[in-house]
Amino acid sequence: MHKVSVIVSTYNWPEALEMVLQSLIDQKDSNFEVIVADDGSGPETATTIARLQQKSPVPIKHFWQEDIGYRLSRVRNGAINLAEGDIIVFTDGDCCLMPDFVSSHRKAAEPGCFVTGKRVFLKRRFTKLVMEKRFAFHKWPRALLFMLGLSGQCNRPFQFMPIPQKDESLWAHQNCWKKAQGCNIAAFRHDILAIGGFDEAYEGHGLEDSDFVLRMIRSGVKRKSVEYSAPVLHLYHGRSIGQRHANKSNNGTCFKELEADIHRFQPRKSALIPIAASA
Repeated sequence: MHKVSVIVSTYNWPEALEMVLQSLIDQKDSNFEVIVADDGSGPETATTIARLQQKSPVPIKHFWQEDIGYRLSRVRNGAINLAEGDIIVFTDGDCCLMPDFVSSHRKAAEPGCFVTGKRVFLKRRFTKLVMEKRFAFHKWPRALLFMLGLSGQCNRPFQFMPIPQKDESLWAHQNCWKKAQGCNIAAFRHDILAIGGFDEAYEGHGLEDSDFVLRMIRSGVKRKSVEYSAPVLHLYHGRSIGQRHANKSNNGTCFKELEADIHRFQPRKSALIPIAASA
């Protein structure tokens, strides 16, 4: 059975991170590890991680880098370097996970593909309630979560319905980079290493996930779209911190250059350990 590494990116929101890590502690599957990819958070985040490490039945590792702006690609690559799993799942520190999240990704994984899933956005009022009361809402039955959607507490209620997908649906976007969500992507570690991981030329929010997905496809790995089995529950939050995204204007240029160079699948810049060195 493949071991899974779940990489959770975070920045200075320990209250949300605690809920996300608790949702990982509550997974039905136990053959996985967690790596928190910390893009420069303060000591309160480290304290939260240390506390949960003590109670967690699965390993929780902490990769931290200095806070000199939004560097999601770099912090993810640092976490990948720590990963021991054959399958790596990427999510965010504001996305809680239902108890079958890891097992669903393990089931969906197959050679020659990477998996993209969906996210459900929780509304502001409901997010405030569950964070104040510390409700373990990620463990609520899917039928109840579906009703939350119908009552306007979140969007995409049908993501909670375990609707079987036909092959045509699973592979409908196998060669398309669009609308892939970085908070719910899984790939085999050797495929990630083969493309050099995330391109660290992207700083500030925007297009780093699209770049990763496009290069995966160009390397010959097909995209498998899992619509209903493993959605993430995205906690509401306000706008991002402006100064951390000072360089995001360069990201559009980087991505256009990648699109134009149709044969390229290696990153411009990466601190990821090469595949030969990792064997």
